[in-house]
Amino acid sequence: MAKASGAGESKKPATVKKKTVKKTASAATTGHERAKARTGISNIHISPDERVRLYAAARFLPSSFEKKSGLMLPFTTYVQDPFVAREKPEYAFDEEVFVDWEPGLADGPTSARFAIVDYDTDADVLTPPAEWDEEQQKFVFQGKVLDREKADLFQFHQVSVWTLLQGALAFFEGGEGLGRRISWAFEGNRLIVVPHAGDGENAYYDRASKSLQFYYFQSENGIVYTCLSSDIVHHEFGHAVLDGVRPYFNESSSVQTAAFHEFIGDLTAILLTLRNNGLRRRLAVASNGKIEDAKELSSIAEEFGMAVSGRPYLRTALNDKRMSQMQNETSPHNFSQVLTGAMFDILMRLANGYQAVPEGETTKVTPKQAFWRAADRMQRMAIQPLDLLPPVDVTFRDYALAVCRAQQLADPIDPNGYYKMLIDVFHKREILSDQDVEELIEEQYLFERLRLSVFHDMGSISRSRATAYRFLDDNREDLLIPASRDFVVADLYDANKSARQGMRLGRQIILEYVWREEVPLDGPQFGKFNGKTTHLLCGGTLVFDDIGNVLSWARKPGSLPYGGKRNRTGEIQRRWEAAVREGIARRDVLLANLAVQIAAGRVGDIVGTGQGLLGDSVPPMTADEDGDQVRFHLTPHLHLCEDDHEHDDEGARQWEISC
Repeated sequence: MAKASGAGESKKPATVKKKTVKKTASAATTGHERAKARTGISNIHISPDERVRLYAAARFLPSSFEKKSGLMLPFTTYVQDPFVAREKPEYAFDEEVFVDWEPGLADGPTSARFAIVDYDTDADVLTPPAEWDEEQQKFVFQGKVLDREKADLFQFHQVSVWTLLQGALAFFEGGEGLGRRISWAFEGNRLIVVPHAGDGENAYYDRASKSLQFYYFQSENGIVYTCLSSDIVHHEFGHAVLDGVRPYFNESSSVQTAAFHEFIGDLTAILLTLRNNGLRRRLAVASNGKIEDAKELSSIAEEFGMAVSGRPYLRTALNDKRMSQMQNETSPHNFSQVLTGAMFDILMRLANGYQAVPEGETTKVTPKQAFWRAADRMQRMAIQPLDLLPPVDVTFRDYALAVCRAQQLADPIDPNGYYKMLIDVFHKREILSDQDVEELIEEQYLFERLRLSVFHDMGSISRSRATAYRFLDDNREDLLIPASRDFVVADLYDANKSARQGMRLGRQIILEYVWREEVPLDGPQFGKFNGKTTHLLCGGTLVFDDIGNVLSWARKPGSLPYGGKRNRTGEIQRRWEAAVREGIARRDVLLANLAVQIAAGRVGDIVGTGQGLLGDSVPPMTADEDGDQVRFHLTPHLHLCEDDHEHDDEGARQWEISC
């Protein structure tokens, strides 16, 4: 049974010395008071019932009114992390991080989608939660508001990590992002967040325990709390979002799929960093308007990186890595830098382009404005395409094609040449081939209708998974689904996204379907799994508009032919032959990847605790065995150890987190 600490200040583990946070000027006037003075929050008084009614219509209200009316509340976090705060105190705290108010806010903090549970598995301590004060509309502890002056309290840590996550969720769900509510990859609607999970140099997302786990550890400069790094929090939340959006990605042996998870984590950290007003001003001054010189932006997790490796980052987006250099790479973190670097190239080109003065105009865009416009466009360019990805086995090429297609749909005329710019960046990184480029730049219709045997009403399909299944089943041969394979509707949802200047795109209806093919594991290269059977995941993602036009079709075919009684010839036959060839190649890659991962000792068991939470050791892959069947799963996490150590034949786990 967890033991609660006393009613006073949070009890820290015995190994952790209390850290002192330097107080800065203007202590007499809190950041919240200054924020209220600027926004005029104190000048508008509405009753609790009136606020609930306004809350129901909040999506139609401007953010400025939401702030004044209390529908958005200001909280305090570190701008990036305590390391940056010590180096540059003027950039220590952000006291205007606004979070959407909800009727059900409670102690923890607890909201509709997050529950902070501050349980330390190593010390067996449950720290008392931050308390929601309804009258003040703030989180407090022992009656004191949890602002920058209380930054050494664990309750401040709780509010800080919750605030960052609330903002990150809004970033993904808003019209500039996915334009829809996001589900988690587990049963339930609240992601559990553990700010001080234990002593260790790590942080990670874990589907099994429905949680984000943040650890702490002793460094030369004091205690490092990973929950206080906005970069780390956003990176790990990126894993949770991608797992919810595409849960089958974790059932993969591909280093590239794992690397895509890491890329989304890094991209999330970079883009959310750019949304901070003060930081953009700082970057504009530090870089003299040249975004490629803004190393603060490209570095991920300064405090953590300095403590564990002597570098002010874990990975950097400023790189020139290409796919051809990754042929023998087994580290998802290293592999991910190719795609992270590509997207950072796009970000740099956008920002520099915004600073150029168009011919015939005299008004120059400031560096700060250029950073904002680049970040705003990058959110749409990078996040909206996630809905266009296949449901299984993603590659960097899949994402590049989705990014290009999303740009076509959002801006088909493309007056600024962004479509060709995207193709050029992905081609230089060798993510897109010469043939891909030829096909992408060839003139084509914006969208087409599928050639189907049986048509269904789009409205009916969008409202019911059962109807969507019948639509797919009636058109198996046209949609390259083998007659002998049962399949599932993996997801069905619609999205309402925004384009530039807040213009609404047409509603998108996204239908994902998945099936499995049995794949025998025969040979000593599969180690203890020799003689068992695993699966090749196959399927597709269809994106329609309201009237049934196909906006996108990303598919991962299997190795089986159609096999039905009604085999058609001509174009459909040629499509099936190509699909089977691709499916056979996918099966071969699956077997080769598994052999490499098993030989490298990267497949292990989760090390857990009696409370059901993960310990501080997580393997890159796990295996779930059920008789002769085995399913392999990725375990995305922020991994400290270098992945290129030689495998220890004596059985040592190269994937230990704390080196």
